[in-house]
Amino acid sequence: MRKYILMAGLLAGASSFANTAGAVEIEYWQYIYETRVKAMDQLIEKFEAENPDITVKQVTFPYDDYQTRLIAATMARKGPDVLQFFYGWADKLIGGKVLQPLPEDTFKAEEIEADFFPIVTAMKRDGKYYGIPTAVRSLALFYNKKLFAEAGIDAPPATLDEFLADAKLIAKKDDAGNFATIGTTMDMPGQDIHWWREVLVRQFGGAPYTDDYQTVTYDSDAGVAALKWYTDLQLSEGVSQQGFMGDGQAAFRGGRAGMTVDGTFRLGSFRSIEDFDWGVAELPANAEGVRSNYASYFANGIGSSSEGEKLEAAKKFLAFVSSPEAMELWLSVVGELPARRAAALTEENLQDPIYAPFLKALDYAHTTLTVDELGQRQITIDMTNRVLLQGQSPAESVAEAAKAEQAMIDAAKK
Repeated sequence: MRKYILMAGLLAGASSFANTAGAVEIEYWQYIYETRVKAMDQLIEKFEAENPDITVKQVTFPYDDYQTRLIAATMARKGPDVLQFFYGWADKLIGGKVLQPLPEDTFKAEEIEADFFPIVTAMKRDGKYYGIPTAVRSLALFYNKKLFAEAGIDAPPATLDEFLADAKLIAKKDDAGNFATIGTTMDMPGQDIHWWREVLVRQFGGAPYTDDYQTVTYDSDAGVAALKWYTDLQLSEGVSQQGFMGDGQAAFRGGRAGMTVDGTFRLGSFRSIEDFDWGVAELPANAEGVRSNYASYFANGIGSSSEGEKLEAAKKFLAFVSSPEAMELWLSVVGELPARRAAALTEENLQDPIYAPFLKALDYAHTTLTVDELGQRQITIDMTNRVLLQGQSPAESVAEAAKAEQAMIDAAKK
């Protein structure tokens, strides 16, 4: 009997060793954001249960270090097998040979374009896709229902004029002249850059760039008017202050901001706050009813160093995290909308008071194509700061920003 047990144990051990020896481990990289990391942990657990011969190791980095780590690791041939990246980084990562084209045997261009929202084409270069998203994001107006009720406001603003009027009713200062509550946040390093660039500029009658995003066009009356309207929230209307409580999210989370412009990715973190009653509405239209929005996403791609059995495993994992099942989980944990049209545009989602404003925005949203996402972002931040902190006129600051950004775009063409 002992011999049989011993032999069975040896056989089981041999089988286990064989399975382990045949297993493939791949690395998935993304930046640190609590709900995104949590969602990916759950997806990895599901994937590994369905694919016991593949192990996925999630590796995360601070956002500010992430691109640098990707490029450095790739140069050392130690890059990830699958990675998440902002769509605006695509050219930089492709040029740095961080990404390889998605294998067409698994990811056919015609199928991607038939199933996903049109903004996915920002991942296409010379007929080949370099990434596909699990989720897409748009902007909306978050509002604090308690502060609205205290100010006697019974509905979120539908227009920019109503937005400003509501902000004036909500903003309060203490005896020392410091804000106790702001009517709306001002956070250009956050999502206000997109609100100004792709929404306000268009609502004031202009466009930020030509359709191919190769020529800056916001150095116009519309661009100047949009910047003046935005900076006047602090300078002349007195309803906000840039940097109040550190950033816009902190002020809104702390219950000291009546409104904030933010993306779907905030849903998961806002929902975790106890005793916080907030709502979501479409971004305010202008007086003529013109609406605009900004849509974006983080894509998942395959690292350039992934090959052989690791590449095959990476293909399976990428297919899984871009499946409808994965998108439903991502929506519930992170709050970002499914990137596949059929998964997003369900009757349940369209009737949901939180998801519906974001979904409606996808019909009229723009996706900014950048050559240097961080560099172009900083130009816009500096443009705003020159008005708010240095007293430069909006017209002069817009002209300076447009010149700097055009130079950056032109340099990328060489």
